[in-house]
Amino acid sequence: MKVIFACVHNAGRSQMAAAFFNYFVEGSRAHAVSAGTQPAEKIHECVLTAMHHVDIDLSAVKPQLLSDDLVEGASLLITMGCGEACPFVPGLKRDDWPLPDPKGKSDDEVCEIRDEIKMRVIRLLSDLNLLKFATVPLLF
Repeated sequence: MKVIFACVHNAGRSQMAAAFFNYFVEGSRAHAVSAGTQPAEKIHECVLTAMHHVDIDLSAVKPQLLSDDLVEGASLLITMGCGEACPFVPGLKRDDWPLPDPKGKSDDEVCEIRDEIKMRVIRLLSDLNLLKFATVPLLF
């Protein structure tokens, strides 16, 4: 199963979601990628810092375009609260997580957004019966 997390710039929310998904998913039964309709040049520094606090390094990850090639083989598209700017992919099941953009937020606010994304990802994996852990640590 392939899941795509998407937002406009692919520099914050969608990157965190894909990283958490791939960390918590059971084996090779599924994987996530993230993309944006107008990718930024790099991931927001505040996001790199927030994810570093939970021992996930996104420093080598680059925002990428939501393309037809990337969408190929995907089962689910989760958009990250980008409103009218959220991508739509015909034929792909879609859900929207209305989350604020971390850009320009305080460190505490970015960590709150990160933690909300983590919990949503864990819930999604649990619903799909793809959660790697029987119990999930609240903090890494």
